[in-house]
Amino acid sequence: MALFTGKGDTGTTTAFGCDQQRISKSSELPEALGALDELNAFLGFVKLRAVREERIASALRDAQETLFVIQAEIAGADKRAGENNVREIEKIVNEIETEIPPLKGFSIAGGTELSALLDVARTVARRAERQLIAAKNVQACVPSKETLAYLNRLSSLLFALARLANHLAGIIEENPRY
Repeated sequence: MALFTGKGDTGTTTAFGCDQQRISKSSELPEALGALDELNAFLGFVKLRAVREERIASALRDAQETLFVIQAEIAGADKRAGENNVREIEKIVNEIETEIPPLKGFSIAGGTELSALLDVARTVARRAERQLIAAKNVQACVPSKETLAYLNRLSSLLFALARLANHLAGIIEENPRY
């Protein structure tokens, strides 16, 4: 199988499971799929930086698996993230919250490299969520309610993992002085 076809050289593409009608690469569906792909790739990078924190690396690996399912769903395949995926994130976040200090407001990103990378991943996740909502709003795709809930919870997970990374390193969160 060739890694290129040349069919997209004019700025159009197709999505798996669609009627193979060509659409602009800058339209909402490819934008949403691209944002999800970017998020998945970035999570892979962050996972490499989490090699010493198996719990964080494992949560990122699970998120990558679920993102592949979501990407397939959005592209038109008969795949769906399930309620169990949403509940698993909620469980992890709840467990983390029992072990880190209570949240007292916004915190300045950083502390450790891993925490900073997880904060960037959180913002990439939020952007992917916004892109998916934009595609949904123009009826370019019909994401399941579980998919929408999962993406909303994923950014919460990444925030919790960023806080956990700092906590495990003994870093005290820094709040803005505004």
